[in-house]
Amino acid sequence: MPSLSLRETIRHRLADETGRISKQAPFTVALCYPSPYRVGMSSLGYQRIYRSLMEAPGLACERAFLDDECEADAALRPKHPITYESLRPIDDLPVLAFSVAYELEISGMIRMLQAANVPPRRRDRTPEHPLVVAGGPLTFSNPMTLAGLADAIVVGEAEARVVDVIRAAEQGATREAQLDLLAKLPHVFVPTHHGVLPPVGAEDDAVLPAHSAICTPHAELSGMFLLEVERGCSRGCTYCVMRRSTNGGMRIVPQEVVLETVPPGARRVGLVGAAVSDHPKIVSIVSALADRGCEVGLSSLRPDRLATTEGFVAALARAGYRTLTTAMDGTSERVRETLERRARPKHLLRCAELAKAHGMDRLKLYLMIGTPGETDADVDECVAFTTELSRILPVALGIAPFCAKRNTPLDGEPFAGISVVDARLDRLRRGLKGRADVRATSARWAWVEYVLAQGGEEQGLSVIDAIDAGGSFRAYERAFAGAKVGARRGLPMAAAGTR
Repeated sequence: MPSLSLRETIRHRLADETGRISKQAPFTVALCYPSPYRVGMSSLGYQRIYRSLMEAPGLACERAFLDDECEADAALRPKHPITYESLRPIDDLPVLAFSVAYELEISGMIRMLQAANVPPRRRDRTPEHPLVVAGGPLTFSNPMTLAGLADAIVVGEAEARVVDVIRAAEQGATREAQLDLLAKLPHVFVPTHHGVLPPVGAEDDAVLPAHSAICTPHAELSGMFLLEVERGCSRGCTYCVMRRSTNGGMRIVPQEVVLETVPPGARRVGLVGAAVSDHPKIVSIVSALADRGCEVGLSSLRPDRLATTEGFVAALARAGYRTLTTAMDGTSERVRETLERRARPKHLLRCAELAKAHGMDRLKLYLMIGTPGETDADVDECVAFTTELSRILPVALGIAPFCAKRNTPLDGEPFAGISVVDARLDRLRRGLKGRADVRATSARWAWVEYVLAQGGEEQGLSVIDAIDAGGSFRAYERAFAGAKVGARRGLPMAAAGTR
């Protein structure tokens, strides 16, 4: 049974939520997020699926999340997961629907299943166990890592088809009947029935925009009403899953629809999308929300748009921005060319000048390190250019090691190597000491992400072995070494993954 402290935590969070839909229905499923509550409730996709199910006649869902403590301690066994709406064990419900954002959340899914006494391996489950369905952003790139864990996978955009998926589960009198019905649905992959993945599913524009169902101060985006202003991206960045080749380009939500959708009482508004700053009316939208007294956050700001769009940075300042956050992407101009990025040094310099002119405190830039063909000379160029920017405004760099994703032009590119990435990060830190704040995600865990991003069903199942061995990096290294590595992919072991 779950501890009293978990129940108390849930009750406290529920008391602070606004917008929650209260409903009982004949067929209720568990909507599971394999990261802590504060992360899940900042996911617009998760909230959109929640709203779809709660608005469907005869259906309802109850939310469940990975324990907060499990995020920091990979060896910690989660408490038996219970739902927020009724405080019952998730395995009391007939379907466990997981939303998985990226590769490292596979471990959270496995840990939640284990804690609920549901075998994480699909082949080990019996008709007495709940049906396990998975979807989410991960399915845009590589759903196969979930194939050994989930009974069915919804590939691509899910909000319009999740109701059909759950109704198929409701109508099937047996597990086999459920899987037969699910296998007939478009863009649904049933590993026991299909040999080939379906294409990524996209919805009609009529489903746009997605927006928050629930606001809470306990989310990463505290108390923020999230609203999708566009979907997809018309740019062709070679590393990005959401590039134009994935979904046919960018779908725009009209300005009037955006503004009508924001509740009158909203004070913090997050505008969400893969390329929000490319919306043709984004400055007008931000300005209108600032006029209402809203603090506004945007999920993706491109430096070329910030630098060349009249009044953009000024509107952000009026909407509460104190740090201008955008992307440098690669360590040098040459690297950015290989990534097909439009950002140029002149754009980033202009961003720094505009941020300073409008009273902002610093410029924060995201970039990748260890991209294909990168050398120490590229890192040195990054040091020199960041130093130049820091003379205008304080600079912070947020750095992630490059991990090639499926369904992108850079699919199959090797991981630079843990030692290589660490050496280049050290070179960058030494070069920018006292000039810029440099923060980077772990090269070791980036390698784990890479193996899963490029792997398949066997690599996904190997995560179970890693968790059972304590969940450390070494446990993952051993688990992946025991899995068969496809020659075509040539997935490197950590020690060998260098160049």
